[in-house]
Amino acid sequence: MTIRWQGVFPAVTTKFKPDCSLDAEAIRAGLERLIARGVDGVLMMGMVGENAQLSPQEKQQVLRLALDTVKGRVPVLSGVAETSTERAAAFARDAQALGVDGLMVFPGLTYKSDADETVAFYRAVAQASPLPILLYNNPRGYGVDLVPDVVARLLEEPTIVALKEESYDTTRVTDLITRFGDRLAVVCGVDDLVVESAALGVRCWVSGMANAVPRESVDLLALAAAGDFDKARELYRVLTPLYHLDTVAKLVQHIKLAEHLIGGSAETVKPPRLPLSGAERERTIAIVRETQAGLRRLGYDY
Repeated sequence: MTIRWQGVFPAVTTKFKPDCSLDAEAIRAGLERLIARGVDGVLMMGMVGENAQLSPQEKQQVLRLALDTVKGRVPVLSGVAETSTERAAAFARDAQALGVDGLMVFPGLTYKSDADETVAFYRAVAQASPLPILLYNNPRGYGVDLVPDVVARLLEEPTIVALKEESYDTTRVTDLITRFGDRLAVVCGVDDLVVESAALGVRCWVSGMANAVPRESVDLLALAAAGDFDKARELYRVLTPLYHLDTVAKLVQHIKLAEHLIGGSAETVKPPRLPLSGAERERTIAIVRETQAGLRRLGYDY
């Protein structure tokens, strides 16, 4: 499937049973819920999908479940989060063999590579399969910043076509669009910067909290992309406290708790993550309930 880098692509949570084994039924149900609410693609096993905590066998199972459930209705992308170039390239080949539509490639985990090492890593992964690649730029999380000069070198690889921008610097969006034009799709990677990014020309959003509020997230990006900023701001102000939870260290726990409260799926996370507890958990519950009340005032069914 050809990927159109437009619309909302949730970074899908990986659902677990209480013993932390994969919950196939819940994974399928979660994907059906997202598609029914209008998302434009699904990204399996990004950071929110707890990629680094999954075994190779579990990663294969997640992708098979996703592909079998989605059945071509929207593109299915997979995160590539490995500690070596060899394993990342092998994963890219395996994902292609399974039928995945595209890859979001993390930098090599556990190592802060310099520019030459970063370029060599991404080139090796790009050359391992013909799948389109979304670069994952999250310097806060991984210590590697895909600055425009590095991106220019990477775009010598024809399959590198998009970049998830998560530097938290919106000037980077304009710099990338100005420099690379249609050659590179710039994708919003920060939930509480999506309207700002859309105002600068971004039309695709990989979102964590869209797991909990998919329909509202789809509506928000559509409003902002259409230039209807009065309505977009009204909806954004209701959603932003929830979206802020996508930007903290325990984002996975916050997103899974919100998804549990709104959609009913289990909030189980895989160690070393632990579920939220105490005042931290109660604060997130309060934010979710306040968000639901605000959405009801805007006419959403809660």
